[in-house]
Formats: sequence, structure tokens, C-alpha cells
Amino acid sequence: MSYDLVIIGSGPGGYSAAVRAGQYGLKTALVEKDPKLGGTCLHVGCIPTKSLLHAAAVWQELLHAAELGIHCDNPRLDFATAIERKNQVVAKHAKGIEFLMKKNKVDWIRGRGRLSGPGKVEVEGDGRRRTLETRNILIATGSEARMLPGLEPDPERILTNVEILGLTAVPASLAIVGAGAVGVEFASIFQRLGSKVTLIEMLPRIVPVEDEEISRELQRLFKKAGIRVETGAKVEKVQRTGGGVAFNLATSGGKAEKVEAEKILIAVGRKPNTAELGLESTAVELDRGFIKVDPWMRTAEPGVYAIGDVVAGTPQLAHVAAMEGMVAVGHIAGKPARPLKVERIPGCTYTEPEIGSVGLSEAEARARGHRVKAGKFPFLANSKATILGRHDGFVKVVADERYGEILGVHIIGPSATDLIAEAVAALESEATVETLMSAIHPHPTVSEAVGEAVNAVYGLAINA
Repeated sequence: MSYDLVIIGSGPGGYSAAVRAGQYGLKTALVEKDPKLGGTCLHVGCIPTKSLLHAAAVWQELLHAAELGIHCDNPRLDFATAIERKNQVVAKHAKGIEFLMKKNKVDWIRGRGRLSGPGKVEVEGDGRRRTLETRNILIATGSEARMLPGLEPDPERILTNVEILGLTAVPASLAIVGAGAVGVEFASIFQRLGSKVTLIEMLPRIVPVEDEEISRELQRLFKKAGIRVETGAKVEKVQRTGGGVAFNLATSGGKAEKVEAEKILIAVGRKPNTAELGLESTAVELDRGFIKVDPWMRTAEPGVYAIGDVVAGTPQLAHVAAMEGMVAVGHIAGKPARPLKVERIPGCTYTEPEIGSVGLSEAEARARGHRVKAGKFPFLANSKATILGRHDGFVKVVADERYGEILGVHIIGPSATDLIAEAVAALESEATVETLMSAIHPHPTVSEAVGEAVNAVYGLAINA
């Protein structure tokens, strides 16, 4: 059977691209090696993690409900039920993706796909091997967790994002290696559920891609919550023990100590799934395993596109993969599409408090030669944050002093991952500080903190 487009991989990038291709009238096949559609994000990434984050947040609300005049005597955490609910959420949305494929007349081909020649994808699965012919191929095979050298994951002690989501009990102690988004989110989950958490980062600060003030604030709040945070630190000689794991920790102060924990989570980044795609017989160019593409997501091999975590030079985020899919399919179909602008990609980290950011950090803006003027507003002065009992954090706006152009917005605090959408729209429309100063933010809402931070750029915040 011949197709206009064959997509390999059904994560957010792959399935979104398949839907859009169907909407544009392209005869499309979606190849997936796993039994269900949805990829890492749905099954062992974004969605299940956020389900557990929500459970942890509700648990904390119950523990402190007396402050609101609500008495929950002897609350009990049933972690197995929280895991089951997480599984139900995942299953529901996997079924939803199946429905979308049928609705948009996309053929779901079960099996492992690889390029087998110009315009050909070989699929091995369901006990057979077949070749699909197509005008275009879209690689959306995603990524998998990196491990420390010499280590292999197991379900009991040495975990990645996959194994930790299968736990049936909250570990008494948890060591986390890597303080990027994955590491800090799991630290936030399990600390609130009762684990003694140690968070270890080799770089000088946690969430190192964020503005430095955001990193400092999250580290301060993590330590306040009881999480041990070690930056500039290195983990060596991880060993299984009778009670869990033990390893040597070399800290930033030059000290070395032996640390023991019931379990250890390795969250040191992700590697692209490009090794078994047959790319060696194509003109596709790789950079450390990542695929090089042009602004339209085209590779150097005619008719072959790539999106998502396998792409060199863009963040490994679900919403990036989905938008790259829109760009690639739009280009294939001859429909309007705009290449991504990396500096307008939002980042969201679902810790407590949440982090949302877009654009340049203050340090990046200065390094690029901007005369920077920054405004900052604390949630401590926001009435809705007071009502919610979530005072920590702030909104920071980085602007160009000469022209008033908004260069970046960085939020740590309540609903930060939702609030950042306003900033994304502002950057996409090249809005100035004056534009957002005149935008009315409803009261009482946490969104007022964004408006106040914009005013603070010129020293005109009302409530600070």
C-alpha cells in the first residue's frame, strides 16, 4: 500500500502530526512498536508524572486543611490507589488517541519501523515483515533515559522514569541524580508523600536551564521543605545493598561521603532513539545521535523529516514535538506553516512551586548585548496567592531598556505553568512592556502578578 506520509513513532509529535496530516487529506500511516499509542509522554512521562504530582498536592492539602477550618482526622495515604488512578488516566488518553486515528483516517501499523530505501519503511511486527511505500517519511521516535556508566536499571532499586512510575509503595528514602525537570519533579512528588529525598546535581545549580534567580528560589524552597540538595556534586560507585543502594558522593566542598538510600533515580538526561532506524544508508546527518534538520524539519535525505526528541538543537519537550509536527506536515502538504523560534518555546516544570519560563534569562540577555531592565513581583503580595496559602515565588520580566521589548518571562509560584502562556503570546507578538502594562489582569487572580511584574520593570508596581 502506498502513502503520502508514514510517521514512525506515536508520541505527542507523531500522533499530532498524523491528525494534522489526516485533516489535510494526506493518506497517512502511523507506525508504533509498543502495544499502545502515545509514546513516552503519555505512558511513562508527562501525563503519569503529573497525575502523581496532583496526588501529592492533594495529600498536602489534606495534611494542612485545618488551617482552612477543615478537619481531616487521621488521613491515610493509599499509594497503590494513586498509581491505579494514574494508570486509568493513561489508559483513557491512549484510547483517545486511537479514536483520533480512526476519526482522521490514519492507519495504525503495529510494529518497529525502519527506513529501507528511498520512500520505503519496513515494519516488523505482529509476526510478519512488510514494506510501506510513501512519498514522505516523518521520524518521531523520541528518546529514552540515559544511565550512569556501568549501571543498568531494575524495578527494585536503580530506577529511571519508567521504573519509578511502577512503584507500589513510597520509598522511605530516595536519592535522585540529576536536577533537571525530571529530577526535581520526582523530588517534589516523593518528598511531599513522605520520602527522605536527596537531590544531586553535577552543575552549580538545580534546574540549570532556568534564570539563575529561579534556580536559587527553588533550591531555597526545596531545602526549606526538607530536601537535601547537593550541587556541584558527583555520584560514584553505585552499589546494590541489602537495604537498597549505596554510593560515594563527592560534594562541591571537596568532601566525600557514603550515602545510602532505599532507591536511586537516575535522571541525567535522555538519548535519542535513532540507532535502529536504518539511517546509515541515507543522507540523514547526525550530531551525537540527534538528527540535523532545517527550519521545515527536513533532513538531508529527500522526503525524510524528523521531529521531537530526536532533533538536534531543540528542547526535548512534548509541546515542541507537537509543534514541529505541525511545521513538517504543513510543509509536506503545502499549507501555511511557520518554523519554530527556539527563544519562544516555553518551559514548564511541575514542582511545588511550579516553574514556567520563556525567552531569554537576564544573564543571556546581557550576554547578547541588550541593555536590560528587569522587573520582579513576589507572590507574597498577591491576594489570590494569600487565599491559596501559596506565597512563595515571584514573576520576573526581562526587557530591553531602549525599546521596551519583552525578552523573557520567568515565573516560580502558583499556576506558573499556566501563567506562562500569556508571556508566550507576548513574545510571539513582539509585545513591549507598555503593551502588557495596559492589559487588564482580572482581580483577584494570580495572573495579576504578571501584570505587576511588567509594571515593576519601570518601578510602577502597585502592591510592592
